[in-house]
Amino acid sequence: MGLMSHLVELRDRLLRVVISVLAIFLCLFYWANDIYTYLAGPLTRHLPEGTQMIAIDVASPFLTPFKLVLMLSVFLAMPFILYQIWGFVAPGLYKHEKRLAGPLLAASIVLFYCGMLFAFYIVFPLVFGFFTSVGPEMVAISTDIGRYLDFVISLFFGFGLAFEVPIATILLVAMGMTTPDQLAEKRPYVIVGAFVMGMLLTPPDIISQVLLAVPIWILFESGVVASRMIFAERLQKDAEQAAQDKADEAEEESSMGGDDYEVVNDPADTSQSSGHEEYEPLTDAEMEAEMDRIEEGEDDDEDDGAYVETASTDSDTSKKVNKKTKKKKTKQSKKKGKGSSTAEDSGS
Repeated sequence: MGLMSHLVELRDRLLRVVISVLAIFLCLFYWANDIYTYLAGPLTRHLPEGTQMIAIDVASPFLTPFKLVLMLSVFLAMPFILYQIWGFVAPGLYKHEKRLAGPLLAASIVLFYCGMLFAFYIVFPLVFGFFTSVGPEMVAISTDIGRYLDFVISLFFGFGLAFEVPIATILLVAMGMTTPDQLAEKRPYVIVGAFVMGMLLTPPDIISQVLLAVPIWILFESGVVASRMIFAERLQKDAEQAAQDKADEAEEESSMGGDDYEVVNDPADTSQSSGHEEYEPLTDAEMEAEMDRIEEGEDDDEDDGAYVETASTDSDTSKKVNKKTKKKKTKQSKKKGKGSSTAEDSGS
């Protein structure tokens, strides 16, 4: 497929997503006020009698339910949205990647919804009950509907993302970046990180932070257990391969040590095995005598060298003298030969 065909497919899938969200929105908009009343139930149940929520902005009575229904439509359409994303990405994946990504995608949707339900039915009643009970008696609690919606949406997102921890754990093990045992060793750091996430993803109160950190820790442990169960066969193969590699290395080291060399641990053992006596340091007198002997040997070597040098020079000069005498004798013999030949010629 070419680039244009991919762009056309992407456009079609985005249109399907937009149409699905609009369809759900139109169906729910008629009950927008009722939906908001149900969402505000955890707070209104803890408000004193005679108090109610207020709207500070002029358009808040209309825009706040409108915003709530729109976001609820996106949440309800999330399975269809992820299905469209999967349909666009799946052709480029391998078969083993598809087998892993499909179940993880479905599990991520379920876990996100579980996080939202946990926040609404467990966290909200505890948090709002605590807030309304610790306030001064002279203070009348009148919460703005827009700010309340922003508060609960932030908690929904925080708990929904926190419940994705098992998916993240399984993905890390699947990609080979870590192992379940290594994750278990990092448990103290995970606990600290869970409280840090609770601080960042929730409003600044200790109750919501703890109520988010504890589920993150529990979900982390469940992710470690699930990764051990899913990848048990692969982890066993990796462990066997690592043990085999260590055994091969040990065998190579032992063979090298037995054939090529022996490891010497104690000098006393080597001296006893070779038959040599143990080394004893020399006394001062023995050291002086040894130094005198070495100096005398050096003097003798110098005298021998001088004698050899003079002998060689004498031999060279004698050779030169012999050569000169030989040349003179040959010249005299030649002269005598010439003289005898001239005498014979004159006699004749």
